[in-house]
Amino acid sequence: MAELDLERVGEIRARSPQAILDAASRRRRRPLLDESGRLMLIAADHPGRGALGAGRRELAMADRRDLLRRLVTALGRPGVDGLLATADVAEDLLLLGALEGKVVVGSMNRGGLKGASFELDDRFTGFDVPTIDKMGFEGGKMLCRIDLADAGSAATLEACGRAVGALAERRLMAMIEPFLARRVDGRVANDLSPDAVVTSVAISSALGPTSAYTWLKLPVVADMERVMATTTLPVLLLGGDPVEAPEETYGQWERALALPGVRGLVVGRSLLYPPGDDVEAAVDAAARLVRPGATAWA
Repeated sequence: MAELDLERVGEIRARSPQAILDAASRRRRRPLLDESGRLMLIAADHPGRGALGAGRRELAMADRRDLLRRLVTALGRPGVDGLLATADVAEDLLLLGALEGKVVVGSMNRGGLKGASFELDDRFTGFDVPTIDKMGFEGGKMLCRIDLADAGSAATLEACGRAVGALAERRLMAMIEPFLARRVDGRVANDLSPDAVVTSVAISSALGPTSAYTWLKLPVVADMERVMATTTLPVLLLGGDPVEAPEETYGQWERALALPGVRGLVVGRSLLYPPGDDVEAAVDAAARLVRPGATAWA
């Protein structure tokens, strides 16, 4: 994996914090979609919610230097369009020069910490819309978990609706990741049944004063044809945690990517911490699924 001048990043943060915004202002940008109409983003916003595990490694993402090396490797592979991350991760990568010509989506609500009594209180504790705009990033992502038995979910829905409108005013992507959720033995569990995902899609598609700039980030579940029939909004598939048999996961992605309305993937841990730890091979395999007709693969 890439050798990086991480000591320099630390020095810049301590001595010249204004260099982060300077780097953002100089960043070479690109359209959200290229001529293929497809999009592949690497996700790295899990640590901001206290979700540090990857597969059987409970604290895999706690090593920031290792995470940044993996991210730089992934972002440098052909077919990878950009990044979904919290401010701290995105700013490190800006200083490392890894976001040139990349799409960047800022993760906005990280307040629902994994395992907390307030986990379903998905407050907006990360990026806000003015900062996403000022940094020249292409959009903002929000987690929208809805527990019909938890009155606090109403506040999450309201906040997401406001964010959708604020992003649309600036013509920026609003990426919503919706789930119907419930507590099982005290822990929050997302309902991945087709009916539940269909319902979450219907609810989240209607959030905000306009849906003109809204995209959805959805899990790959059984009966994806019926899920995709619920909306005309563009959809990106989320990847989830690594599995022991990645071929099965890749097969599920491939079938879902062929459906109308599916534009690509947003994958983090599955590619950054794959079985066998070969980040390049894992990213390349996923990128070929997103753009099956591409030939320029390293």
